[in-house]
Amino acid sequence: MPKIVNHELRRKKVAEAAWRVIQKDGLEKASVRNIAQEASMSLGAMRHYFKTQSELFLFCMQMVIDRASSRIQSLTLPDDTEEAVQLIIEQVLPLDDDRRAESEVWLAFISKSFVDPDLHRLRQESHELLHQMFRNLIDALVKQGIACPDVDPELETLHLHALVDGFAVHGVTQQKKIPAKDIKKVIQHHIKSLIPIKGS
Repeated sequence: MPKIVNHELRRKKVAEAAWRVIQKDGLEKASVRNIAQEASMSLGAMRHYFKTQSELFLFCMQMVIDRASSRIQSLTLPDDTEEAVQLIIEQVLPLDDDRRAESEVWLAFISKSFVDPDLHRLRQESHELLHQMFRNLIDALVKQGIACPDVDPELETLHLHALVDGFAVHGVTQQKKIPAKDIKKVIQHHIKSLIPIKGS
C-alpha cells in the first residue's frame, strides 16, 4: 500500500522548522533553503507544501493565532469570573517556552507585515480578534456586576490590550528582568483594579 502522507501535519512541521530558524537566526535568515535544511527536507519537497516564502510566512503567522485560540477554546474555566478572565488572558502571554516562542515569532513578523500585504491583513485581523476578546472579558465583569459601576468598557479594553501587548514584548526581550510570575501578578493587579473593594 502507498504511504499516506498527512499534508497538513507536514505543513505544520515545516512551519515549526521556520519558527526555529527565526528564533535562532532572525527572520532575515529564514530563507527557503535554510528552512528546508532545518526541516530535513529537499527544496523540491518544501515547494510541494509551500510554493513561495510569503505563503510559508503567512502560514507561520496564522499558526501563532491558531495555537492561542486552541488553548483558549480547550480551557476548563473556573466558576470565579475574575479567575477565568485571568486564565484566558494568560493564554496570549509569553509565560512558558511554547508561548514565548509564539511571541518571538509574532514579533519577528510585525516588521515584515508593513511590506507584505497578506501579513498586514493577518496582523490587522489578529488585532481585531484580540480587541474583541478583551472587550468580551471586560463586558463579562460588567454584566455580572463585578466591575466598578463607573468602568468605561471601551477605555478599559484599550488599556488591557495595550498592557498585554506590552508584556508580549517585555516577556520576550526582558525575560530575566520580568519573569512570568511578575507578568501574572501585574495582570491580576490590573483585573482587581476594575473591581470595587469589598465593604467600600
